[in-house]
Amino acid sequence: KIIPQKYYFFERSATTAANKYTVILDIDQSGSMSSSIMYSSLTACILASMNAVKTNVIAFDTTVVDLTDLCQDPVDLLYGFQLGGGTDIHKSVKYCEQLIEQPDQTIFFLISDLDEGGNHAGLLHRLQEIQESGVTVVCLLAIQDGGKPYYNKDMAQKVANLGIPCFACAPLKLPDLLYAVLQKHDLSSFS
Repeated sequence: KIIPQKYYFFERSATTAANKYTVILDIDQSGSMSSSIMYSSLTACILASMNAVKTNVIAFDTTVVDLTDLCQDPVDLLYGFQLGGGTDIHKSVKYCEQLIEQPDQTIFFLISDLDEGGNHAGLLHRLQEIQESGVTVVCLLAIQDGGKPYYNKDMAQKVANLGIPCFACAPLKLPDLLYAVLQKHDLSSFS
């Protein structure tokens, strides 16, 4: 038998690179996302369960719902998602802006098919402003149940033209993606 005489406990430093970041997940739950609901829900649960970062989870269709209080329990979070009708991404991004406290330490993930039913120009302008403030902005495109990306190609191109990485990412690749974002790697070559 080994019986310890002394216990040593080293608390994680509050200044490590990972735990100083805030992750904001803005998740499209409109009707057009119905074939991608499992993907977007799993993506949210994976990112929200990472204790090393502070996570805010926002879901939207034409209304905006803050699900951050459900982040402690991935099952509650998974069942908190409910598909709606139309899409107003601009309205949701505007809501998420108020959650940004330290832009250079904030990562904003927009998970959507980019089928905007609201203000197209306003959405692009707002995303550009958020990025220019120092926030790392990444657009994760919808993936259908069969694993094929589904998104509005025209809007995705406009978002990409702003210098915002815009691509589909399988849930198994999310830890690698988050690591790449935290390390400030160039996401244009992320695979």
